[in-house]
Amino acid sequence: MSDTSNKQRGKQQPAPEAALAPGRRAEFLVFAIIAAFIWPVVAVGVVGGYGFLVWMSQVILGPPGPPGG
Repeated sequence: MSDTSNKQRGKQQPAPEAALAPGRRAEFLVFAIIAAFIWPVVAVGVVGGYGFLVWMSQVILGPPGPPGG
């Protein structure tokens, strides 16, 4: 068998830190987009949806509390 490592071919492997740098930057960019834009929209949608659900239930069932108050 022959050894086909990069050392025999004369090629150097990039340093692990250099290989991870673009990936970390892209990962931070995705995190920033999710944290700054997507999660606030999801939170407003969930709170708004719950509010709508409570409002519609009160329209159909009446307000909370004892009847005939």
